[in-house]
Amino acid sequence: MPRSESDPRAALRMLPSVEKLTRDDRLAGLPRGLVLRESRRLLDELRAALTAGGEGAATAAASPGLADPAAEVHRRSLEAMRPRHRRVFNATGIVLHTGIGRAPLAPAAVDAIVAAAGSAVVEVDPLTGLRDQRELGVGALLRDLTGAEAALVVNNNAAATMLMLAALTAGREVVVSRGELVEIGGGFRMPDVMARAGCRMVEVGTTNRTWLRDFEQAITPETCALLKVHPSNYRLQGFHGTPSLAELVGLGRARGVMVMEDLGSGLLWQPDLPGLADEPKVAASLAAQPDILCFSGDKLLGGPQCGILLGSKAVIARVRSHPLYRAMRCDKLTLAALEATLRIYRDGDPLQEVPTLRMLSALESELKVRSQQLADLLPGACIVASESFAGSGANPARPLPSFATALRGGDDLCDRLRAVDGVPVFARVAEGRVLFDARTLLLEDLGAVADAIRRAGG
Repeated sequence: MPRSESDPRAALRMLPSVEKLTRDDRLAGLPRGLVLRESRRLLDELRAALTAGGEGAATAAASPGLADPAAEVHRRSLEAMRPRHRRVFNATGIVLHTGIGRAPLAPAAVDAIVAAAGSAVVEVDPLTGLRDQRELGVGALLRDLTGAEAALVVNNNAAATMLMLAALTAGREVVVSRGELVEIGGGFRMPDVMARAGCRMVEVGTTNRTWLRDFEQAITPETCALLKVHPSNYRLQGFHGTPSLAELVGLGRARGVMVMEDLGSGLLWQPDLPGLADEPKVAASLAAQPDILCFSGDKLLGGPQCGILLGSKAVIARVRSHPLYRAMRCDKLTLAALEATLRIYRDGDPLQEVPTLRMLSALESELKVRSQQLADLLPGACIVASESFAGSGANPARPLPSFATALRGGDDLCDRLRAVDGVPVFARVAEGRVLFDARTLLLEDLGAVADAIRRAGG
């Protein structure tokens, strides 16, 4: 095959036809439609580059696709067949890793998704056959678990925040501390959300310090609500402070304005967890009796991605009747997974059955043993002290002591681990070693993780 830029026409003449290329024996076991598409795409790319001349032609002439088009089509076809949303092993030490799906679901939640994947009860009463509300099951569980009067579920907490503001405060003023005007991942900014919801933001206090009197002095006849926002993935140190939710509720009751809270991570488990003593709990917020609050389902709750709203019957009814709710409501798979997760909280053992809580509550002694078990499967590996994190805005900047299995290597090994066939492994690099943190690796997965590491050349 010509490989010189000096005669691109010769290279063009050597390109096979689509029909000839697709008849190559190496492509015989692949789907016919996929092979045709990738063959046409490759040949079109090569023709365009060779015809254009210059640097593009030189690159095309030296490419593997020109030297062996069938091998390149085979590679591209296999890559196209690889599902993007596939399971991975999380060895990063970040329990709620946004990049790989945050909370891993409990086995019961996975089973519930499979069971609901076909036809399933969603908006019908199974006894009467009449149309019904889709979130009745999860709503009843949330009321039982939290004591809230009413509950509503939407597709994520950003949607929950937007919906409660749009339904309850549009056209009115909402007072919020300047220190809580956060931006989280993806450019999600609280001031932008409030503007899109149609309310007028009134920011009070300073970045590090806001007093109750700042809220009180900002209330006017146009004020509709006081808003408290979880600081998410940052934390102030030193001289700082903001009124508690209970203080805001007291002020709101006295002045006749609503109080609402974006609780963020949503820690439903009430006993303290190691390293999460300062993370606000759902029960504590509800005890302060705000008019409405919202939080995530796929963070510290350990369920599927969703946003949960809790409040009085009257307030939740107003939110549910807003037109945006229909655009933000959850599908049957999310509802099934959330229902199964909440049943564990009500009837089961969340610290053992909900993977997020199981990881967060693991003792250092347990993590050290788990690291050693993985190291025993990998020649040349050792165990080292490590720092893990809750992740996804929960308990930011406060590490959880852990242990990790360490192998010599760097980013190149991490790249191979993420590309390995089967179940890839996500790890991290520190001081010239690749670390596999035991906090986010389940005991039952260690053998498969070791096998993936060996296949990646670790």
